[in-house]
Amino acid sequence: MKKIINEPDRFVDEMIEGILLAHPDLVKTPGTDPRVLVRADAPLAGRVGILTGGGSGHLPLFKGYVGMGLCSGVAIGNVFSSPSSQQIFEATKAISGGAGVLYLYGNYGGDVFNFDLAGDLAELEDIPTQTVVGRDDVASQPNERKTDRRGVAGIFFAYKAAGAAAERGDTLEEVAAIAEDVVEHTATMGVGLSPTIFPTTGAKSFDLPEGEMEIGIGIHGEPGIHRGPLETADAIADRLVTALIADLDLTAGDRVAVLVNGLGATPLEELYVLYRRVHQILTGLNISIAKKYVGEYATSLEMAGASISFLKVNDARLALLQAPAKSPFFEEV
Repeated sequence: MKKIINEPDRFVDEMIEGILLAHPDLVKTPGTDPRVLVRADAPLAGRVGILTGGGSGHLPLFKGYVGMGLCSGVAIGNVFSSPSSQQIFEATKAISGGAGVLYLYGNYGGDVFNFDLAGDLAELEDIPTQTVVGRDDVASQPNERKTDRRGVAGIFFAYKAAGAAAERGDTLEEVAAIAEDVVEHTATMGVGLSPTIFPTTGAKSFDLPEGEMEIGIGIHGEPGIHRGPLETADAIADRLVTALIADLDLTAGDRVAVLVNGLGATPLEELYVLYRRVHQILTGLNISIAKKYVGEYATSLEMAGASISFLKVNDARLALLQAPAKSPFFEEV
């Protein structure tokens, strides 16, 4: 596959350099490591800092959600690779305003290991930390093992809610509790139509025969739960929405926020075709859509496909989603 890159080994750093040059009013590097980005006004004295992080290749996920009302900083790894514990620690120090730091990231082994190490280092510097991991991918584990699920696009809801809570001055314990509450009420499932191509090697993240789809595919190409002939948009939406409704135990009268997310190579027009069917299903069941998002929120380079996320909302969760926020890739006014 053709890619618009220079030296493959420089891909991540040149991408970060581009973000910094394009958005100097929103983000900055606080030190010499370009893999550590923080919001331009960090640290905010007396406010909880929110740190995320993970591998590159998922924009706007991770680095795209650093800004007012969202995350305070991010530690950035290579494509599909965790940032180092030292990078996470440096980011922790850079966003610490004296009220502690919440670690909010996806549930992947390397990230968990390195964030835990960084938390130990932060403790030595008297920086209190708490951790909440996104774990919304219902295809990765059954409901009874939901704490082991992968974190995918639904972590956006946690960024939004926790970021709003930190912005209004909540304590670390309160911000962490809000993030955990949102994670607990979020579910996501996706469909893959074609693989990612790694920029450093040219290798595919997985193999999928022409004319087939995979339901439940992970954002790194992790195996899904069903592979078969490509179905219509309505049939795909039916599969995904049925699983999400069951997982969240949604019934008539419930309210949800809906995120229809493109994985990198899916036209926006197709995402709206999916959203059309999601809307039909939910309204037909008397489940209200309180907030909706359609676009690319968590990608996998040029993977074709999409995911659908639901957050079951109440008045408190919805108010946090509606709070102002601004980052290089997202704005809520």
